[in-house]
Amino acid sequence: MDEILHQLVGLLLGALPTAILFIVLVLAYRFLLFKPLLATLAERRARTEGAIEKANAAIAAADAKSQEYEARLRAARTEIFRRREQRMQHWNAERERALESARQSAHERALTARAAIEAQAGAARTQIESSIDQLAAQILKAILPANTGNAAQGESPR
Repeated sequence: MDEILHQLVGLLLGALPTAILFIVLVLAYRFLLFKPLLATLAERRARTEGAIEKANAAIAAADAKSQEYEARLRAARTEIFRRREQRMQHWNAERERALESARQSAHERALTARAAIEAQAGAARTQIESSIDQLAAQILKAILPANTGNAAQGESPR
């Protein structure tokens, strides 16, 4: 057993430089390569997350601008429709005024024409009434001399 122990001590002493070299390599790897690699990965992750956050912020800003644009567009359309409706109401009112003016003018002309016709009818009646006596006298002259001559001859009027 001493021999086994002696061999183990020899193996341990032979493995000791390898173990030390391994520990030095692990420490060098850790300080020289792994920590900078972790720092680079953390920076990369931060930049990526920052870019994602910026992209999300840009998307949110674009959405806000889009909604603002749509709201303005709706407001502009509403204003256009309102102005169009006002114009239509104005035109309808002008048309109604023109129609009312034309109706009033036609009514006045009709009243004037009716008054003129009634005046002419009154003048005609007056003329007829004034000429009735003359016409009756003419008719009597035309009929009576013929009847008077017949009555003298002995004929009786029927």
